[in-house]
Amino acid sequence: ILSSGHVLLEGVPGLGKTLLVKSLSQALDLKFSRIQFTPDLMPADIIGTNIIMQGEDGRRFFEFQKGPIFAQIILADEINRATPKTQSALLEAMQEQKVTVAGVTRSLELPFFVLATQNPIEMEGTYPLPEAQIDRFFFKLKIEYPYPFELKEIVNRTTIQELPTLNKVIGQSELRQIQFLVRDIPVASHVLDYATRLVLATQPGSGSATQKVQKYVRYGSSPRGAQALIFAGKARAFTKKRFNVSFADIRQVALPALRHRILLNFEGETERVDPDELIKNVIVLVPEKSMKRTMSKVPPHLPSTISWAVRGVYLSQSSKLISLSREIPTASLPPR
Repeated sequence: ILSSGHVLLEGVPGLGKTLLVKSLSQALDLKFSRIQFTPDLMPADIIGTNIIMQGEDGRRFFEFQKGPIFAQIILADEINRATPKTQSALLEAMQEQKVTVAGVTRSLELPFFVLATQNPIEMEGTYPLPEAQIDRFFFKLKIEYPYPFELKEIVNRTTIQELPTLNKVIGQSELRQIQFLVRDIPVASHVLDYATRLVLATQPGSGSATQKVQKYVRYGSSPRGAQALIFAGKARAFTKKRFNVSFADIRQVALPALRHRILLNFEGETERVDPDELIKNVIVLVPEKSMKRTMSKVPPHLPSTISWAVRGVYLSQSSKLISLSREIPTASLPPR
């Protein structure tokens, strides 16, 4: 959210994915909309359509009826159950924050996030997400079963007569200001070089690819993967109350930022290779400092529009976002 990215949530039913998204919208005071994806869902059911209206004088005219995409947090539930044509209706909205209907382009209200869910087990009646769409997701998060103590707390909090209510943690304007601030966090050239080499190591055609990548991967991460590493690294540094991105920040966000950008070849699919293991292997083998000078020197990004005094004020906002986990009921948190 701090990086203005979309998220793909993968997990079996009943783990609280929907509740998590709704809880986020309440805590961040954002408009929430849910789209239940089914095989018969049409693009117009998502983005809206023009309908014929009749005025008081009897004349007929077209009026645009907004679809559920005109919100700020969109829950695309079971996105892989819709046809590719319907799935593609999200492409423009996710990339440009705009939708086009009948040649007219309409902007979506910012901040705008798409959080999509899919079931990794039940494949019957589903349509795999096209590479162009899955690459537009900033993160892919795997929602696992809760630990015993977490399950006990979930049951304890959700079986009472009244469920806990959420309070607004931060407003829309504050969130937008923090997003601008996160983008302005500087990244040292050697950290940028490290993130770039991680991405290059996932591409079998590059000279930096690891042995396992060359054996099992058909296509590696696109440049969006490198962008995701840097943006997520900046966001992590902000939550840790630092104004610099470290190597550890890049490593911590590598799995969710890159796992869905690795396309296995036939051998990788037949041997059921886990992309997570390939990324972990890349992290182990790629050194923090390049052994040879493969990139031109990149000057460090310097702060531009926000003074350091203003940064100090907004730094205090990170504690509000960290406290978000305390406001959201346990049932809505993704288990570790």
